[in-house]
Parts: sequence; structure tokens; C-alpha cells
Amino acid sequence: MGKTSRQVRVGHVAIGGGAPITVQSMTKTDTRDVAATVAQIKALEEAGCDIIRIAVPDMEAAGAVGAIKAQIGIPLVADIHFHYRLALEAISQGADKLRLNPGNIGERDKVGKVVEAAGEAGIPIRVGSNMGSLPKHVEEKYLDELMTAEGAGRALVEGAMAHIQILEELGFRDIVVSLKSFDVPATIRACQIMSEERDYPLHLGVTEAGLPPAGIIRSTAGIATLLAQGIGDTIRVSLTADPVEEVRVGREILNALHLRLGGVVLVACPSCGRCEIDLFGVSEEVERRLAPLDRLLREKGKMIRVSIMGCVVNGPGEARDADVGIAGGREKAVLYRKGRRVRVVSGAGLIPALVSEVERAAEEILQAAPEP
Repeated sequence: MGKTSRQVRVGHVAIGGGAPITVQSMTKTDTRDVAATVAQIKALEEAGCDIIRIAVPDMEAAGAVGAIKAQIGIPLVADIHFHYRLALEAISQGADKLRLNPGNIGERDKVGKVVEAAGEAGIPIRVGSNMGSLPKHVEEKYLDELMTAEGAGRALVEGAMAHIQILEELGFRDIVVSLKSFDVPATIRACQIMSEERDYPLHLGVTEAGLPPAGIIRSTAGIATLLAQGIGDTIRVSLTADPVEEVRVGREILNALHLRLGGVVLVACPSCGRCEIDLFGVSEEVERRLAPLDRLLREKGKMIRVSIMGCVVNGPGEARDADVGIAGGREKAVLYRKGRRVRVVSGAGLIPALVSEVERAAEEILQAAPEP
């Protein structure tokens, strides 16, 4: 298992040091369009995003940081490349964290100004390396090994260390590190090596993972493997899709590994020739109706397990194991609550009965359990 990392704070959210693993995303709007960017961030907050990153390509975008931050409830990270004045402006506008590689800034005195401003503001800096943008000397050194997980992993670590060293020499250690590749084994190996060599919190992700479902599978393979080894402190699922999907996948990864349980966990059978109810339709409608409850439970750090099963073979057992569940039969289903058979429901009454029972069970959970 990985060792405990040091802790940094991004606004009101802690990363590392045993803090709950956080889910991040990045906006896909033009940051200069404050209204569109805020609207997207609010949708991400609703989905359970803990930290949001925005692109800051120019001074106009940097100048929008304050207006955006004033309208959202989660910490804001400014993503900056090459230009130190953008970093200084983002800090002055109230950014909670920078994504910046100091080696790309140029002169040491410019980096020093950014470090000084970040230190005074009490905000961390995320540094890292991607396989697509390794420093030239690192790429040349590992050229013959980049097709192996070990070689690519070490190249990613060495690329990141070049940036880390600059910050360390300037006395700055509120650092988060990311090591990302499209290649999953290379990403895993890089994070393993970094975890052994430094105690900085790690930001996990598989870069440019692509469209769902392939991008979801690739991201999960890399992120979940590392988390299961105790490595990683914050995650971002990178998809060619609505960023809300990134957050949903990220939270499901944490839920599946029991690292951050919360919300409505829906258990549904894959369906087969034995299924005697409209399992797909019922499941989709139940998920839609329970969305507000899912958000509330996540906010409170509580979880309820809901099972929707389509036949009499595995259905009764799975339904009994859930907080609330149904086991389908021919045009009807048996409703269970904590292993106890409640009643038989059928037809149009099936979905309302299940949703109502889930809401009652959730209310009891919220009333009985102390705040996290």
C-alpha cells in the first residue's frame, strides 16, 4: 500500500495527508465567457465535483478568475502555461491553486515572483509531466525505453522532478504532482515510483483517455489500480465528453473501492431472457427520480443501496441485501426493505412504490446518523 502523503489545502478542501480523495474536473468553456463558465461549474458542483480547473490562456481569462470564483462554491484552479504574469494575475484574482510547470516559465526570477505570490496567498502549485510534453533532454535519454512501462514511467517522473526541483530550491513545498500518459501501465508505474521517492500528494488521471465508453474504461483501469494500492489523493477522469460525465465516473470509482461512499448506489442486474419486467426503463426512471436524493446524501456523506432485479433467480437475494430493493416477476415485483418483504407491487405502481420506500429509508438514515 502507498504511504501517507503530506497535505496541502485548496481553498476549503484538503488534498493528501489522509484527507478524503477528491474528484476534480476542468471546464470546457471559454474562460473569458464568465456566464458560460459559471453555468458549467454549477452543473459540475451538482454532480459532486470537489475542485474545478479553468484554462487561463491570456490576461483577459486571468482577469475573469475573480468574477467566476465569486459565483461558485468549490475551489478554483487556474491552469497556466509559459506566462508568469498570468499566474500573478490569477493569484491576485483569488485562485485557490495553480496548475503550472515552473520549468516552462523561463527565467528563475520570474518563477520566484510566482512562488512568492503563491506563498503569501497560501495556495499550492500542481506540477507534473505528460508523455506528450516531456522535456527534450528527458525524451532523448529514455528514447529507446519509452515503449515500456518502466522506461516511460521513469521518464514521466524525471520530467516532473525537473519542475519540482525548481520549486524546492526556492523553498516552496505546497506541491501536488501529476504524472499522466495515455498508456495505462506507464501512468501506473510513474505514480508508483513517485510515491516511493516523494511524499507530495498525487493527482491521478489518464490523459486524453478519449470518448466513452473506451475513455471511461481506460481511466478506471489506471486510476482504480493505483487507488487500490493506496496511491493517489485526488483524481480527474479526462473524457472527450461533458465534464459532468467525468465527475460521475470519478465518484463511481471512489464508491466502488469504498474510498468515499455516498449517494444512491443503484444495483441492477444486466438483464437476460429470464427478465420479466422492463428493467432498463424502470432503472433509468428510478435513477432520474432519485437524482435530488443522491445529491443530498452525497453532501451529507451518507449512502443508500437500492437494488433493481429482473427475475426470481438472483433477484430476491440481491433485493434482500439492499437497503431497498425489488425482485421482478411476471408484470410484478416484490418490494424489500432491509431484508424484509414489504409487499408486492405491479404495473404503473412499481416505480412510485420503490422511490417512495427509498425516500423513507433515506430519511431514517439522515436522521439517525451524525453529521460527518
